Amino acid sequence: GGGGGGESGASRRRRRHRDPAGALRGMWLATVANRDWPSKPGLTAAAQRAELLGHLDTAVERRLNAVIFQVRPTADALWPSPHEPWAQCLTGVQGKDPGWDPLGTAVEEAHARGLELHAWFNPYRVANHTDPARLVASHPARVHPDWVVPYGGKLYYNPGLPEVRAFVQDAMLDAVKKYAVDAVHWDDYFYPYPVAGQSFDDDAAYAAHGGQYPDRAAWRRDNIDRLVRETAARIKEARPAAKFGISPFGVWRNAATDPLGSDTRGGVQTYDDLHADTRKWVRENWIDYICPQLYWNIGFAAADYAKLVPWWASVAEGTGTKLYVGEALYKAGDPAQPTAWQDPAELSKHLTLAAGHPQVGGHVFFSAKEVAADRIGAMARVVADHYRQPTEPAR
Repeated sequence: GGGGGGESGASRRRRRHRDPAGALRGMWLATVANRDWPSKPGLTAAAQRAELLGHLDTAVERRLNAVIFQVRPTADALWPSPHEPWAQCLTGVQGKDPGWDPLGTAVEEAHARGLELHAWFNPYRVANHTDPARLVASHPARVHPDWVVPYGGKLYYNPGLPEVRAFVQDAMLDAVKKYAVDAVHWDDYFYPYPVAGQSFDDDAAYAAHGGQYPDRAAWRRDNIDRLVRETAARIKEARPAAKFGISPFGVWRNAATDPLGSDTRGGVQTYDDLHADTRKWVRENWIDYICPQLYWNIGFAAADYAKLVPWWASVAEGTGTKLYVGEALYKAGDPAQPTAWQDPAELSKHLTLAAGHPQVGGHVFFSAKEVAADRIGAMARVVADHYRQPTEPAR
């Protein structure tokens, strides 16, 4: 607003591109199915370590200050856990000791580089297939087959069982107790994304535990709410300095469904489809940060980045919950994506737009492989336009 008060164009541009002190500049480092790291299963410990340090060095080169490292991709662990087997993505064999401690190394080496290390856990996903026999014999999902629901070609722990909720917290908290992680981070998988013509079979759990709720959806949402609240309390107890952040799918509810929703026509609504009341967690200040995955271009009809940023800013306003924006770097230069994503400046425009909303405290890029490869130079543009100053630690 206003006429700029005689400010020169150059100084106005400088101000627009100023990175607020303490803003988060992050990247996700995904391990599920070897997406970013290790580049393939079965590398030597030395080769795995060298690749991991390469990703941390890339984060520094891109002037980032945080790496969100996926340490529990499929109910298995990237650290020596008493609760769960070693992750399959390391050696190719679930339960096989890789000969080193990836999470311990990541925390130490990130901190040595001035980077925050956020430990990213997936609470309920067990496997990207439905054959329990393919899991290592000691896997909790085989020891407790009643905990597991097959759905949409995958296996999930049942969020409706109190014993599952306690177990997945214990499994995650083990890492928080052992390592100086800067945050616990969850992504967008709560109840699974809907698959047409299939139902998530939690009839028995609902019969046992759902009596006081108006309907199954309310019971499911409360199961996820409890997981969030209980985990938040246990993180504060185990490591008071560690933050708790969640990165949900970018649409809570569409305005056509709920007047409090965003001006979107999302095919998925987290409240209704994933039973994740992401808006409530922010408004009730149950979590330290929210990082909605706003993986759409400016002007995208069904879910416009330019409409979602102000919506999330208004949700976060006046709460103690910080807002970071998840950015779809992986779409930049992908020929299958809309024209906007062929423009190397699209993501830089996102940061410029978000800078007009003081609630936005930073951005996180998906994901590490693209931060390094930078197919059409979109990340380089972000760095040149917005990250010219060396980073300060996020606060």
